[in-house]
Amino acid sequence: MSKNLKHIILIIGGILALNLAGNTVYKRFDLTQDQRYTLSSATQQIVADVNSPVIIDVFLEGEGFPSEFRRLQTETKQLLEEFYAQNSNIKFNFINPLEQEANRDQVIQQLNNRGLTPMQLTVQENGKSSQEIIFPWALASYNDVTVKIPLVKNKLGASQQELVTNSVQHLEYAFADGLGKLVHGKSKKIAILKGNGELEDQYLADFLTTIKDYYFLAPFTLDSVASQPENTLKKLQAYDLIIAAKPTEAFSEKEKLVLDQYTMNGGKSLWLIDAVAMEKDSLYNEEGRSIALARDLNLTDMFFKYGVRINPYLVATPYSAPITLAIGEGSDSQFQNVRWPYSPLVNTTNTHPIVNNVNILKFDFANPIDTLKNSLEKTILLESAKLTKLEGTPREISLDIVTQEPNPKEFNKGSQPLAVLLEGEFTSAYKNRIKPFKLASNKDLSATTKMIVIADGDLIKNDVIKNVPQELGFDRWTGQLFGNKEFLLNSVNYLLDDNGLINIRSKEIKVAFLNHEKIAASKLSWQLLNTLVPILLLTLFGLTFNYLRKNKYTS
Repeated sequence: MSKNLKHIILIIGGILALNLAGNTVYKRFDLTQDQRYTLSSATQQIVADVNSPVIIDVFLEGEGFPSEFRRLQTETKQLLEEFYAQNSNIKFNFINPLEQEANRDQVIQQLNNRGLTPMQLTVQENGKSSQEIIFPWALASYNDVTVKIPLVKNKLGASQQELVTNSVQHLEYAFADGLGKLVHGKSKKIAILKGNGELEDQYLADFLTTIKDYYFLAPFTLDSVASQPENTLKKLQAYDLIIAAKPTEAFSEKEKLVLDQYTMNGGKSLWLIDAVAMEKDSLYNEEGRSIALARDLNLTDMFFKYGVRINPYLVATPYSAPITLAIGEGSDSQFQNVRWPYSPLVNTTNTHPIVNNVNILKFDFANPIDTLKNSLEKTILLESAKLTKLEGTPREISLDIVTQEPNPKEFNKGSQPLAVLLEGEFTSAYKNRIKPFKLASNKDLSATTKMIVIADGDLIKNDVIKNVPQELGFDRWTGQLFGNKEFLLNSVNYLLDDNGLINIRSKEIKVAFLNHEKIAASKLSWQLLNTLVPILLLTLFGLTFNYLRKNKYTS
């Protein structure tokens, strides 16, 4: 056998071996600086648990997309390719729902009815603006169950580039959250406290509808504490989390001890408390005024022991949501949005997973929270703007305030905490105290657990129009959607999250975009450069070539 033939056989054998190794050993490398294509361990676990086909239909397809949203389309596709690389049961399609112009309006209505609300975009091209409609949603189907997945992360006042950046950062969480609901189903239970004047179901409807996709829900009353305290505590301990949504009636000592021992046994809780009794509806009378009074829920000592104190003051700030009032008389009256300092808006820059990248939140008659020194870890999740003043109670609140020019010097109290996360081992509020009833097993120190205290019960309250609950956080007068629901959902997920899924929210991804104004301004220059330079280079090459050829053959 000749030496050349041996070389050929070795080369062919090497190529076959490389192909065989390539088909057997598979590895993807993420070379991005922010590791955007490296899935978190929680996402990988969810993806690995998919044991039958998941079909994901993504509606980010179509003509006329702004370049920013084409970037979102690309990032979505690359993320789903990573899912598919991890588990081939995950299949996806990109669909243009508005491809057929003939039934365009019908399709828009059908998708809207399914909760897939369209989004109107401004497209800048050649210095001209046009409007396009897209559906930034995906539908994931698994074992005859379908969930919708939002692809755009809204934030008030954000430009389209900022919107896409927020959305790209949110993509992994959005898809992992959707797949988690399909694959893992529900296991944990939440008790919605009743019996102490908490919000009625119709005012909690939207939030409860949202979290019922994740958890089992049940109302829980503490009424039986009076006669069967030990049995009530035992039943309460069957729940992983309790939510107290704006109680208005004081808790008895027996009820407090049951709640305290629930925490001592590792129970988690979400408290939405009003330390001041004041409702916006109470102002809509002939005088247009009402009295704000301190509300005693008999919880101060318990929260004090846990390291927080909700003060009976009203937080007022010029950075606030408006109130809608009828201005004028008779048939000449018109609805107008006017400044209302008692509805603070909170735009947090905190990077904690609960609030990272959350839209602006709206409060109503919020109260300040003091944090006290103890062994618990405390995280201030939300706080008012720096221009804040505190108003004590009792106090008359009048709609006439909208006609008065605010004095900036009065807003000198600085940012006030409005929501605090407590984590660690809690000390019982009844340690070294006489207890209202005897317990078979009393604990003075809890297992490691978590609690969130929010100083505004209205944060969870949705509007009700003609007996129909509205979306939580939606202001029908301004058309704005605030981030209340997302914050509360993140809070519940964080309190109950065992697999670290909520931590995906803190993932930071940097997205670079082209400057459209700069492109428009320098468009002609670049067109001339791209057109004339190649011609000049070809001309120069031709002249040089002819010159050299002539010298060569004429010498």
